[in-house]
Amino acid sequence: MKTVGVLAIQGDVSEHVDAVRRAVEKLRLGYSVRRVRYAAEIGQLDAVVIPGGESTTIGKLLEKNKLFDAIKKRASAGMPVLATCAGMILMAMEGDGDVEKTGQPLLGLMSYRVDRNAFGRQRESFEVDLKIPVLGREKFHAVFIRAPAVSKTWGDAKPLASYGGRVVLVRQGSMLSAAFHPELTKDTRLHEYFLKVI
Repeated sequence: MKTVGVLAIQGDVSEHVDAVRRAVEKLRLGYSVRRVRYAAEIGQLDAVVIPGGESTTIGKLLEKNKLFDAIKKRASAGMPVLATCAGMILMAMEGDGDVEKTGQPLLGLMSYRVDRNAFGRQRESFEVDLKIPVLGREKFHAVFIRAPAVSKTWGDAKPLASYGGRVVLVRQGSMLSAAFHPELTKDTRLHEYFLKVI
């Protein structure tokens, strides 16, 4: 049985656990889903979800709990990763001035440059129906909360969706990174797409 872990150190943990479980049921997979907090648990996973939250805090907690190196090592070896919002920042190879100013640690796993607060601060949060061709013809209702965006990709990083001229969904191999919060809607198509990567 394959195991999908949801990083449980900060952010929308319960919402992702619920969304992955619903996606597993829809696809009729025999996968287990669980919260993970420690580096030793990463080796027991077949895939991991990095939820949104406050990226600087998540980065520091990853380093403190020795999860940073464990995730980087497994993902570099091919373990699928779904990263949302703050997770998109952490996965980046390069960051903007905000990232540099805060000393934000980056996993450097995906070939893109991220703009930390691309759509503004908390009060500029918004929802929009996005066209995401890999998920089908029906638009995906995306929730953006103090969202980042990708300003540049290279190598194997492939943009899958954009909004306002900015890339908001990227895939690179078995890694998927979204600027929005798919776990905050009833639509499980993005989680299903990720499970099919596994």
